[in-house]
Amino acid sequence: MALRFYNTLTLRVEEFQPARDLTVRMYTCGPTVYDYAHIGNFRTFTFFDILRRVLRDRGFRLDHVMNITDVDDKIIRNATAQGKSLEEYTRVYTEAFLEDCKALRLERPEHLVRATEHIPEMVAAIRALSGKQYTYESEGSTYYRIASFPEYGKLSHNDFTGIKAGARVEVDTYDKNDARDFALWKAPKEGEPFWETEIGKGRPGWHIECSVMAMKYLGETLDIHGGGVDLIFPHHENEIAQSEALTGRPFARFWLHSEFLLVEGQRMGKSLGNYYTLRDLLSRGYQPETIRYLLASVPYRKALNFTFDGLKSAATAIERLRNFRLRLQTDAYPEGMNEKLRERTRSAERDFVASLEDDLNTAEALAAVFEYVRDMNTAMDSGEFRAGNAGPALDLLAHFDSIFEVLEPSAAAAGLSDEEVEKLIAERNRARRERNFARSDEIRQELLNQGIILEDTREGARWKRKLS
Repeated sequence: MALRFYNTLTLRVEEFQPARDLTVRMYTCGPTVYDYAHIGNFRTFTFFDILRRVLRDRGFRLDHVMNITDVDDKIIRNATAQGKSLEEYTRVYTEAFLEDCKALRLERPEHLVRATEHIPEMVAAIRALSGKQYTYESEGSTYYRIASFPEYGKLSHNDFTGIKAGARVEVDTYDKNDARDFALWKAPKEGEPFWETEIGKGRPGWHIECSVMAMKYLGETLDIHGGGVDLIFPHHENEIAQSEALTGRPFARFWLHSEFLLVEGQRMGKSLGNYYTLRDLLSRGYQPETIRYLLASVPYRKALNFTFDGLKSAATAIERLRNFRLRLQTDAYPEGMNEKLRERTRSAERDFVASLEDDLNTAEALAAVFEYVRDMNTAMDSGEFRAGNAGPALDLLAHFDSIFEVLEPSAAAAGLSDEEVEKLIAERNRARRERNFARSDEIRQELLNQGIILEDTREGARWKRKLS
């Protein structure tokens, strides 16, 4: 089955192949580093990570660019209020973002690019647009004339034919469906940082940053452009207008957008008291892999309702998988291969892959794995499972974790390693043989304190990690 994505541009699910060779040229919108990224942001960044992993799993190479927006109205306002330079102010939040990505096991794109390091290229693009008559100047700023681009609105599927010529928006964002000429270059206000350039003093508008950096590293036409649904208009619509005016070619072949994250059924907001950064959740004792699992569990085109009960369920699901893996690795099974169970493993693998190929349907992919785990546990309990079935089952779990990456405990929460647990159990076994039951009980309690539950069976001690 071929890999398929829903394309916002065409409103259809379409089969995906890169335009050239096996390399996927992909641009995704990164953070604006004026604050710590919140879990709504990380829902989108987790979607990008799953997308990367599935593309590579399907045999494609990646050439992925993500931007760091380190200059915009909010950043300038906050940096000025704190008496810091843009670089001083944004460094803190850029480093924090990268640390958070590492905690959530998000792969780093091939190119992580900062807007402020590409000012000359932006100036050159603005000059080229001006030479093509797509711009005009007003009070030292340069604006893109939307009416000069007849296809404006083709991504958001809005009709802007009746827009008022010359209506301008001064800030980096504006109301949905409020189409206005937007700033490519902004003249500095009193006390604001600026660059001295061939088009005058000032700094770039938000939209030109992404167009320029995407095309510099990936060429005139991208295979995939991704972001949250809130960026479809105006940001991505404006990127298309700028880029296609410059090149005369399609800017991106596929546009992928992730839906919003809700918190307990409501839009997240500081005024509602339900605004959470990743660091807020980690400080409450939730593990990064649990948060990652929940963020990835709902297909990207569906709104995700983030709840604390959902986090508990995610932790339970991960423990179920870990304990199944442990059972495969440590339990003794009769020799041979149960052919029926081997075919069940193959069918689970096919269902897992087919779900991800179907527009990254992570919910169906997870269902395929958990239904398989249920069936295998039943076979183990009934004595049908054979030693030869363990290897293929472990391979399926490894394939699952190459996409979702939640099975290994985070370093801070890992506690005892499997090897350390086995050593303590061996010591306990010796104590029991020597009838040193006090020491045996001490080891059982020590393991329990580390989150390890022991179960004594006729085959020996079986253990699993408990849900924290």
